[in-house]
Amino acid sequence: MGLTTSLDVRVNGSRLLQRLFDLAEIGAIDGGGCARLALTDADKLGRDLVIEWMKDLDLDITVDIVGNVVGIWDVGTGRPVMTGSHIDTVRTGGKYDGNYGVLAGLEVIQTCQEMGITPLHPLAVAFFTNEEGARFAPDMFGSLVYVGGLGVEEALDTVGIDGTRVRDELERIGYNGATPCPGLSPHAFVELHIEQGPVLEQTGITIGAVTGVQGISWQEVTIEGQSNHAGTTPMSMRRDPAYVASNIAVFLRDLATRYGGHQVCTVGKIDLHPNLVNVVPQRAVLTLDVRNTDEQKLQDAEREIQAHLDHLAIEEGVTITTRSLARFEPVVFDEHVTQLIESIASQQGNSVSRLPSGAGHDAQMLARVCPASMIFVPSVDGISHNPAEFTSAEELEAGANVLLHTMISLANTEDFS
Repeated sequence: MGLTTSLDVRVNGSRLLQRLFDLAEIGAIDGGGCARLALTDADKLGRDLVIEWMKDLDLDITVDIVGNVVGIWDVGTGRPVMTGSHIDTVRTGGKYDGNYGVLAGLEVIQTCQEMGITPLHPLAVAFFTNEEGARFAPDMFGSLVYVGGLGVEEALDTVGIDGTRVRDELERIGYNGATPCPGLSPHAFVELHIEQGPVLEQTGITIGAVTGVQGISWQEVTIEGQSNHAGTTPMSMRRDPAYVASNIAVFLRDLATRYGGHQVCTVGKIDLHPNLVNVVPQRAVLTLDVRNTDEQKLQDAEREIQAHLDHLAIEEGVTITTRSLARFEPVVFDEHVTQLIESIASQQGNSVSRLPSGAGHDAQMLARVCPASMIFVPSVDGISHNPAEFTSAEELEAGANVLLHTMISLANTEDFS
Protein backbone atom coordinates (compact mmCIF):
# COMPACT_ATOMS: atom_id res chain seq x y z
CA MET A 1 0.00 0.00 0.00
CA GLY A 2 1.06 3.58 -0.58
CA LEU A 3 -0.06 6.89 0.85
CA THR A 4 -3.21 7.16 2.93
CA THR A 5 -5.78 9.93 3.25
CA SER A 6 -7.86 10.74 6.31
CA LEU A 7 -11.33 9.26 6.14
CA ASP A 8 -12.57 12.62 7.40
CA VAL A 9 -12.24 13.94 3.83
CA ARG A 10 -15.74 14.01 2.33
CA VAL A 11 -17.36 14.84 -0.98
CA ASN A 12 -19.72 17.78 -1.41
CA GLY A 13 -23.08 15.99 -1.38
CA SER A 14 -25.08 19.07 -2.31
CA ARG A 15 -22.96 19.66 -5.40
CA LEU A 16 -23.30 16.02 -6.47
CA LEU A 17 -27.07 16.17 -6.04
CA GLN A 18 -27.33 19.43 -8.00
CA ARG A 19 -25.44 17.93 -10.93
CA LEU A 20 -27.74 14.91 -10.88
CA PHE A 21 -30.76 17.21 -11.02
CA ASP A 22 -29.21 19.39 -13.74
CA LEU A 23 -28.46 16.40 -15.95
CA ALA A 24 -31.95 15.01 -15.31
CA GLU A 25 -33.47 18.13 -16.88
CA ILE A 26 -32.16 16.95 -20.25
CA GLY A 27 -34.72 14.53 -21.65
CA ALA A 28 -36.97 15.04 -18.62
CA ILE A 29 -40.27 13.13 -18.65
CA ASP A 30 -43.33 13.15 -16.41
CA GLY A 31 -42.75 11.77 -12.92
CA GLY A 32 -39.18 13.03 -12.57
CA GLY A 33 -37.56 10.55 -14.93
CA CYS A 34 -35.45 10.83 -18.08
CA ALA A 35 -35.54 9.65 -21.67
CA ARG A 36 -32.08 9.86 -23.23
CA LEU A 37 -31.74 6.89 -25.54
CA ALA A 38 -28.18 6.39 -26.77
CA LEU A 39 -26.99 8.72 -29.56
CA THR A 40 -30.24 10.70 -29.71
CA ASP A 41 -30.35 14.50 -29.57
CA ALA A 42 -31.06 14.30 -25.83
CA ASP A 43 -28.03 12.05 -25.33
CA LYS A 44 -25.88 14.57 -27.20
CA LEU A 45 -27.03 17.38 -24.91
CA GLY A 46 -26.34 15.24 -21.84
CA ARG A 47 -22.87 14.41 -23.15
CA ASP A 48 -22.16 18.06 -23.86
CA LEU A 49 -23.09 19.03 -20.29
CA VAL A 50 -20.95 16.35 -18.64
CA ILE A 51 -17.99 17.27 -20.86
CA GLU A 52 -18.38 20.91 -19.80
CA TRP A 53 -18.08 19.76 -16.18
CA MET A 54 -15.00 17.73 -17.12
CA LYS A 55 -13.47 20.82 -18.71
CA ASP A 56 -14.18 22.80 -15.54
CA LEU A 57 -11.93 20.30 -13.71
CA ASP A 58 -9.23 20.62 -16.40
CA LEU A 59 -9.43 16.94 -17.30
CA ASP A 60 -7.71 15.49 -20.36
CA ILE A 61 -10.77 14.43 -22.39
CA THR A 62 -10.85 11.83 -25.14
CA VAL A 63 -13.73 10.56 -27.28
CA ASP A 64 -13.17 7.20 -28.93
CA ILE A 65 -14.46 5.76 -32.17
CA VAL A 66 -17.74 4.52 -30.65
CA GLY A 67 -18.31 7.64 -28.57
CA ASN A 68 -17.01 6.50 -25.18
CA VAL A 69 -15.81 9.56 -23.25
CA VAL A 70 -12.92 9.45 -20.76
CA GLY A 71 -11.72 12.39 -18.66
CA ILE A 72 -8.33 11.93 -16.94
CA TRP A 73 -6.96 14.04 -14.11
CA ASP A 74 -3.36 13.74 -15.20
CA VAL A 75 -1.51 13.63 -11.90
CA GLY A 76 1.00 11.05 -10.73
CA THR A 77 2.29 8.45 -13.15
CA GLY A 78 1.19 5.23 -14.78
CA ARG A 79 -2.28 4.03 -15.68
CA PRO A 80 -5.28 5.75 -14.09
CA VAL A 81 -7.69 4.43 -11.51
CA MET A 82 -10.95 4.78 -13.38
CA THR A 83 -14.56 5.11 -12.33
CA GLY A 84 -17.68 5.83 -14.33
CA SER A 85 -20.80 4.34 -15.81
CA HIS A 86 -23.25 5.66 -18.41
CA ILE A 87 -25.59 8.59 -19.02
CA ASP A 88 -27.92 7.02 -21.60
CA THR A 89 -31.26 5.82 -20.26
CA VAL A 90 -34.15 3.60 -21.23
CA ARG A 91 -37.22 5.36 -22.66
CA THR A 92 -38.84 5.67 -19.23
CA GLY A 93 -35.76 5.88 -17.04
CA GLY A 94 -34.95 7.49 -13.72
CA LYS A 95 -32.41 10.17 -12.87
CA TYR A 96 -29.95 8.00 -10.91
CA ASP A 97 -29.24 4.86 -12.98
CA GLY A 98 -25.77 5.27 -14.51
CA ASN A 99 -25.72 9.04 -14.10
CA TYR A 100 -24.92 8.74 -10.38
CA GLY A 101 -21.73 6.78 -11.04
CA VAL A 102 -20.45 9.26 -13.63
CA LEU A 103 -21.21 12.39 -11.62
CA ALA A 104 -19.86 10.87 -8.40
CA GLY A 105 -16.63 10.29 -10.31
CA LEU A 106 -16.45 14.00 -11.13
CA GLU A 107 -17.14 14.79 -7.49
CA VAL A 108 -14.29 12.51 -6.36
CA ILE A 109 -11.80 14.30 -8.61
CA GLN A 110 -13.05 17.77 -7.65
CA THR A 111 -12.83 16.88 -3.96
CA CYS A 112 -9.25 15.69 -4.38
CA GLN A 113 -8.35 18.90 -6.23
CA GLU A 114 -9.93 21.11 -3.59
CA MET A 115 -8.34 19.20 -0.68
CA GLY A 116 -4.87 19.12 -2.23
CA ILE A 117 -4.84 15.30 -2.50
CA THR A 118 -2.44 14.11 -5.20
CA PRO A 119 -2.44 10.31 -5.61
CA LEU A 120 0.40 8.31 -7.13
CA HIS A 121 -1.75 7.30 -10.12
CA PRO A 122 -4.00 9.53 -12.23
CA LEU A 123 -7.75 9.42 -11.65
CA ALA A 124 -10.24 9.06 -14.50
CA VAL A 125 -13.99 9.16 -15.00
CA ALA A 126 -15.70 7.68 -18.06
CA PHE A 127 -19.14 7.35 -19.55
CA PHE A 128 -19.69 4.55 -22.00
CA THR A 129 -21.95 4.57 -25.05
CA ASN A 130 -25.29 2.73 -25.08
CA GLU A 131 -24.91 0.84 -21.81
CA GLU A 132 -28.64 0.25 -21.65
CA GLY A 133 -28.87 -1.44 -25.05
CA ALA A 134 -32.32 0.13 -25.33
CA ARG A 135 -31.67 1.47 -28.83
CA PHE A 136 -28.76 -0.67 -30.08
CA ALA A 137 -28.06 -4.26 -28.96
CA PRO A 138 -26.29 -5.51 -26.95
CA ASP A 139 -26.29 -3.67 -23.64
CA MET A 140 -22.90 -2.63 -22.19
CA PHE A 141 -22.19 -1.85 -25.85
CA GLY A 142 -19.57 0.88 -25.47
CA SER A 143 -17.60 -0.75 -22.66
CA LEU A 144 -17.60 -4.05 -24.57
CA VAL A 145 -15.96 -2.31 -27.53
CA TYR A 146 -13.64 -0.44 -25.15
CA VAL A 147 -12.14 -3.69 -23.84
CA GLY A 148 -12.01 -5.39 -27.24
CA GLY A 149 -14.94 -7.74 -26.75
CA LEU A 150 -16.84 -6.39 -29.79
CA GLY A 151 -15.14 -5.39 -33.03
CA VAL A 152 -15.24 -1.71 -33.98
CA GLU A 153 -16.64 -2.22 -37.48
CA GLU A 154 -19.32 -4.61 -36.25
CA ALA A 155 -20.26 -2.11 -33.55
CA LEU A 156 -20.41 0.82 -35.97
CA ASP A 157 -22.63 -1.13 -38.36
CA THR A 158 -25.12 -2.11 -35.63
CA VAL A 159 -28.69 -1.20 -36.59
CA GLY A 160 -31.02 0.04 -33.86
CA ILE A 161 -34.67 -0.58 -33.11
CA ASP A 162 -35.55 2.52 -35.16
CA GLY A 163 -33.54 1.46 -38.22
CA THR A 164 -30.66 3.86 -37.56
CA ARG A 165 -27.01 2.81 -37.64
CA VAL A 166 -24.49 3.50 -34.86
CA ARG A 167 -21.92 4.91 -37.30
CA ASP A 168 -24.40 7.40 -38.75
CA GLU A 169 -25.80 8.50 -35.39
CA LEU A 170 -22.32 9.07 -33.94
CA GLU A 171 -21.50 11.30 -36.89
CA ARG A 172 -24.84 13.08 -36.68
CA ILE A 173 -24.40 14.12 -33.04
CA GLY A 174 -20.67 14.78 -33.38
CA TYR A 175 -19.36 12.01 -31.14
CA ASN A 176 -17.50 9.90 -33.72
CA GLY A 177 -14.19 10.35 -31.94
CA ALA A 178 -10.67 9.60 -33.13
CA THR A 179 -9.32 7.65 -30.14
CA PRO A 180 -8.98 3.97 -31.12
CA CYS A 181 -10.50 0.95 -29.39
CA PRO A 182 -9.63 -1.11 -27.41
CA GLY A 183 -8.94 1.71 -24.99
CA LEU A 184 -6.41 2.25 -22.23
CA SER A 185 -6.54 -0.49 -19.58
CA PRO A 186 -6.90 1.19 -16.17
CA HIS A 187 -4.84 0.43 -13.08
CA ALA A 188 -8.21 -0.49 -11.52
CA PHE A 189 -11.89 0.25 -12.14
CA VAL A 190 -14.63 0.92 -9.57
CA GLU A 191 -18.25 1.65 -10.53
CA LEU A 192 -20.70 3.28 -8.13
CA HIS A 193 -24.35 2.51 -8.86
CA ILE A 194 -27.78 2.33 -7.33
CA GLU A 195 -28.67 -1.28 -6.61
CA GLN A 196 -31.77 -1.34 -8.85
CA GLY A 197 -33.08 -4.06 -6.58
CA PRO A 198 -34.67 -4.37 -3.12
CA VAL A 199 -32.02 -6.25 -1.13
CA LEU A 200 -30.13 -3.39 0.53
CA GLU A 201 -33.27 -1.49 1.51
CA GLN A 202 -35.04 -4.57 2.84
CA THR A 203 -32.04 -5.56 4.95
CA GLY A 204 -31.33 -2.01 6.17
CA ILE A 205 -27.86 -1.93 4.62
CA THR A 206 -26.36 1.31 3.27
CA ILE A 207 -23.46 0.02 1.15
CA GLY A 208 -23.23 -3.06 -1.03
CA ALA A 209 -19.77 -4.44 -1.84
CA VAL A 210 -20.55 -6.17 -5.12
CA THR A 211 -18.99 -9.60 -5.61
CA GLY A 212 -19.84 -10.06 -9.28
CA VAL A 213 -22.46 -9.87 -12.01
CA GLN A 214 -24.91 -12.51 -13.15
CA GLY A 215 -24.43 -14.16 -16.49
CA ILE A 216 -26.95 -13.02 -19.07
CA SER A 217 -28.54 -14.89 -21.96
CA TRP A 218 -30.85 -12.91 -24.26
CA GLN A 219 -32.74 -14.60 -27.09
CA GLU A 220 -35.35 -13.56 -29.59
CA VAL A 221 -37.82 -16.35 -30.37
CA THR A 222 -39.95 -16.30 -33.52
CA ILE A 223 -42.96 -18.64 -33.75
CA GLU A 224 -44.64 -19.14 -37.13
CA GLY A 225 -48.08 -20.74 -37.11
CA GLN A 226 -51.22 -20.37 -39.21
CA SER A 227 -53.44 -17.31 -39.18
CA ASN A 228 -57.13 -18.22 -39.15
CA HIS A 229 -60.60 -17.15 -38.07
CA ALA A 230 -61.00 -17.00 -34.29
CA GLY A 231 -64.62 -18.15 -34.39
CA THR A 232 -64.57 -20.95 -36.96
CA THR A 233 -61.25 -22.68 -36.26
CA PRO A 234 -61.62 -25.58 -33.79
CA MET A 235 -59.14 -25.55 -30.93
CA SER A 236 -57.83 -28.97 -31.98
CA MET A 237 -56.91 -27.64 -35.43
CA ARG A 238 -55.09 -24.50 -34.38
CA ARG A 239 -51.41 -23.74 -34.91
CA ASP A 240 -51.43 -20.79 -32.56
CA PRO A 241 -48.22 -18.79 -31.95
CA ALA A 242 -49.88 -16.77 -29.17
CA TYR A 243 -50.56 -19.92 -27.18
CA VAL A 244 -47.00 -21.15 -27.73
CA ALA A 245 -45.58 -17.79 -26.61
CA SER A 246 -47.71 -17.95 -23.45
CA ASN A 247 -46.59 -21.51 -22.80
CA ILE A 248 -42.95 -20.42 -23.06
CA ALA A 249 -43.51 -17.60 -20.57
CA VAL A 250 -45.05 -19.99 -18.05
CA PHE A 251 -42.26 -22.52 -18.60
CA LEU A 252 -39.61 -19.86 -17.86
CA ARG A 253 -41.36 -18.85 -14.65
CA ASP A 254 -41.56 -22.47 -13.51
CA LEU A 255 -37.92 -23.06 -14.41
CA ALA A 256 -36.73 -20.08 -12.39
CA THR A 257 -38.80 -21.20 -9.39
CA ARG A 258 -37.48 -24.74 -9.67
CA TYR A 259 -33.82 -23.68 -9.92
CA GLY A 260 -34.12 -21.14 -7.10
CA GLY A 261 -31.07 -19.21 -5.88
CA HIS A 262 -30.08 -16.41 -8.24
CA GLN A 263 -31.88 -17.86 -11.27
CA VAL A 264 -34.22 -15.37 -12.93
CA CYS A 265 -36.13 -15.57 -16.22
CA THR A 266 -38.15 -12.92 -18.00
CA VAL A 267 -40.25 -12.62 -21.13
CA GLY A 268 -39.94 -8.89 -21.67
CA LYS A 269 -41.54 -8.35 -25.06
CA ILE A 270 -44.18 -10.13 -27.15
CA ASP A 271 -45.30 -9.00 -30.61
CA LEU A 272 -48.17 -10.70 -32.45
CA HIS A 273 -49.06 -10.51 -36.13
CA PRO A 274 -51.58 -9.53 -37.37
CA ASN A 275 -52.50 -8.60 -33.78
CA LEU A 276 -56.27 -8.53 -34.28
CA VAL A 277 -58.97 -9.42 -31.77
CA ASN A 278 -60.73 -12.02 -33.94
CA VAL A 279 -57.76 -13.63 -35.70
CA VAL A 280 -55.55 -16.52 -34.61
CA PRO A 281 -52.07 -14.99 -35.09
CA GLN A 282 -49.72 -15.95 -37.87
CA ARG A 283 -46.61 -15.05 -35.94
CA ALA A 284 -45.35 -14.31 -32.45
CA VAL A 285 -41.96 -12.79 -31.62
CA LEU A 286 -40.84 -12.71 -27.99
CA THR A 287 -37.67 -12.06 -26.02
CA LEU A 288 -36.20 -14.31 -23.32
CA ASP A 289 -33.91 -12.88 -20.62
CA VAL A 290 -32.28 -15.65 -18.55
CA ARG A 291 -29.71 -14.91 -15.82
CA ASN A 292 -27.70 -16.76 -13.17
CA THR A 293 -24.52 -16.15 -11.17
CA ASP A 294 -23.45 -19.74 -11.96
CA GLU A 295 -22.35 -20.39 -15.56
CA GLN A 296 -23.12 -24.12 -15.41
CA LYS A 297 -26.64 -23.51 -14.14
CA LEU A 298 -27.14 -20.85 -16.82
CA GLN A 299 -26.12 -23.37 -19.47
CA ASP A 300 -28.45 -25.98 -17.94
CA ALA A 301 -31.33 -23.50 -18.13
CA GLU A 302 -30.53 -22.69 -21.76
CA ARG A 303 -30.56 -26.39 -22.66
CA GLU A 304 -33.88 -26.96 -20.91
CA ILE A 305 -35.43 -23.99 -22.68
CA GLN A 306 -34.24 -25.19 -26.09
CA ALA A 307 -35.59 -28.68 -25.45
CA HIS A 308 -38.95 -27.19 -24.50
CA LEU A 309 -39.02 -25.10 -27.68
CA ASP A 310 -38.28 -28.21 -29.75
CA HIS A 311 -41.09 -30.07 -28.01
CA LEU A 312 -43.58 -27.22 -28.52
CA ALA A 313 -42.78 -26.96 -32.23
CA ILE A 314 -43.73 -30.62 -32.76
CA GLU A 315 -46.66 -30.63 -30.34
CA GLU A 316 -48.31 -27.48 -31.72
CA GLY A 317 -47.37 -27.76 -35.39
CA VAL A 318 -45.46 -24.48 -35.49
CA THR A 319 -41.99 -23.44 -36.61
CA ILE A 320 -39.76 -21.94 -33.92
CA THR A 321 -36.49 -20.15 -34.65
CA THR A 322 -34.19 -18.39 -32.20
CA ARG A 323 -31.65 -15.60 -32.47
CA SER A 324 -29.10 -14.75 -29.78
CA LEU A 325 -29.22 -11.07 -28.82
CA ALA A 326 -26.54 -11.13 -26.12
CA ARG A 327 -24.61 -13.71 -24.09
CA PHE A 328 -22.27 -12.84 -21.23
CA GLU A 329 -20.82 -15.28 -18.73
CA PRO A 330 -21.03 -14.45 -15.00
CA VAL A 331 -18.25 -12.18 -13.76
CA VAL A 332 -16.48 -12.46 -10.40
CA PHE A 333 -15.00 -9.14 -9.29
CA ASP A 334 -11.48 -8.69 -7.92
CA GLU A 335 -11.35 -9.80 -4.28
CA HIS A 336 -8.82 -7.15 -3.27
CA VAL A 337 -10.99 -4.31 -4.60
CA THR A 338 -14.21 -5.74 -3.17
CA GLN A 339 -12.56 -6.22 0.22
CA LEU A 340 -11.23 -2.66 0.10
CA ILE A 341 -14.73 -1.30 -0.58
CA GLU A 342 -16.09 -3.36 2.31
CA SER A 343 -13.38 -2.14 4.69
CA ILE A 344 -13.67 1.55 3.78
CA ALA A 345 -17.47 1.49 3.98
CA SER A 346 -17.28 -0.03 7.45
CA GLN A 347 -14.60 2.40 8.65
CA GLN A 348 -16.82 5.29 7.57
CA GLY A 349 -19.58 3.99 9.83
CA ASN A 350 -21.81 2.45 7.18
CA SER A 351 -23.57 -0.88 7.38
CA VAL A 352 -22.16 -2.96 4.53
CA SER A 353 -22.90 -6.31 2.95
CA ARG A 354 -21.60 -8.34 0.03
CA LEU A 355 -24.03 -9.17 -2.76
CA PRO A 356 -24.04 -10.01 -6.48
CA SER A 357 -25.49 -7.73 -9.12
CA GLY A 358 -28.59 -8.95 -10.91
CA ALA A 359 -28.19 -6.32 -13.65
CA GLY A 360 -25.39 -5.97 -16.15
CA HIS A 361 -22.94 -3.08 -15.74
CA ASP A 362 -19.92 -1.59 -17.50
CA ALA A 363 -17.72 -2.83 -14.64
CA GLN A 364 -18.20 -6.42 -15.77
CA MET A 365 -16.59 -5.51 -19.10
CA LEU A 366 -13.72 -3.59 -17.51
CA ALA A 367 -13.09 -6.64 -15.28
CA ARG A 368 -11.71 -8.34 -18.40
CA VAL A 369 -8.71 -5.98 -18.49
CA CYS A 370 -8.07 -4.78 -14.92
CA PRO A 371 -9.00 -5.37 -11.25
CA ALA A 372 -12.59 -4.17 -10.91
CA SER A 373 -15.53 -4.09 -8.55
CA MET A 374 -18.68 -2.10 -7.74
CA ILE A 375 -20.32 -0.16 -4.92
CA PHE A 376 -24.10 -0.26 -4.50
CA VAL A 377 -26.40 2.07 -2.58
CA PRO A 378 -30.07 1.25 -1.89
CA SER A 379 -32.95 1.77 -4.31
CA VAL A 380 -36.29 2.60 -2.68
CA ASP A 381 -38.66 -0.34 -3.23
CA GLY A 382 -36.07 -1.78 -5.63
CA ILE A 383 -37.47 0.39 -8.43
CA SER A 384 -35.35 1.30 -11.44
CA HIS A 385 -35.83 1.94 -15.16
CA ASN A 386 -38.79 3.94 -13.96
CA PRO A 387 -39.31 7.66 -13.21
CA ALA A 388 -40.08 6.64 -9.60
CA GLU A 389 -36.48 5.47 -9.12
CA PHE A 390 -35.14 7.06 -5.91
CA THR A 391 -32.20 6.96 -3.50
CA SER A 392 -31.91 9.36 -0.58
CA ALA A 393 -29.39 12.20 -0.63
CA GLU A 394 -27.71 10.76 2.47
CA GLU A 395 -27.19 7.36 0.81
CA LEU A 396 -25.97 8.95 -2.42
CA GLU A 397 -23.40 10.92 -0.45
CA ALA A 398 -22.38 7.84 1.57
CA GLY A 399 -21.73 5.88 -1.61
CA ALA A 400 -19.70 8.73 -3.12
CA ASN A 401 -17.55 8.92 0.01
CA VAL A 402 -16.81 5.20 -0.21
CA LEU A 403 -15.90 5.69 -3.87
CA LEU A 404 -13.65 8.65 -2.99
CA HIS A 405 -11.51 6.73 -0.54
CA THR A 406 -11.55 3.51 -2.54
CA MET A 407 -10.16 5.36 -5.56
CA ILE A 408 -7.55 7.20 -3.51
CA SER A 409 -6.42 3.95 -1.89
CA LEU A 410 -6.22 2.15 -5.24
CA ALA A 411 -4.38 5.09 -6.81
CA ASN A 412 -1.79 4.88 -4.02
CA THR A 413 -1.38 1.10 -4.42
CA GLU A 414 1.21 -0.19 -6.87
CA ASP A 415 0.71 -3.91 -6.40
CA PHE A 416 -2.58 -5.78 -5.92
CA SER A 417 -0.95 -9.07 -4.96
